[in-house]
Amino acid sequence: MSPTQSEETHLRVLRLLEANPQSSQRELAEALGVSLGKTNYCLKALLEKGLIKVRNFRNSQNKAAYAYYLTPEGISRKTILTAGFLKRKLAEYESLKREIELLKTEVGGSKRQHEHASINT
Repeated sequence: MSPTQSEETHLRVLRLLEANPQSSQRELAEALGVSLGKTNYCLKALLEKGLIKVRNFRNSQNKAAYAYYLTPEGISRKTILTAGFLKRKLAEYESLKREIELLKTEVGGSKRQHEHASINT
């Protein structure tokens, strides 16, 4: 996984946890579209970096459960990751807009050439 992919995964996890700290790893994995193992690996990395903290509590079925909270450093990192993500996506958007305009021009030119060829035959 490239650093950008890893950062985007971390950003998605941080956003999900900020919205719902009591999400289970299984719920997170499903929301992310990744395996439970990858989710566990990502949570451990975020814990080791000090971006999240975990707290045990008892849920309604008398089983131990966990809540994941963003630390102040995690909130700061989420902001930085969000800014970088937004910058990359805006650049992609601008690039796609240029490509779409070129394709429209190309299709328009081909269409005119085809119409011109039809008139001359």
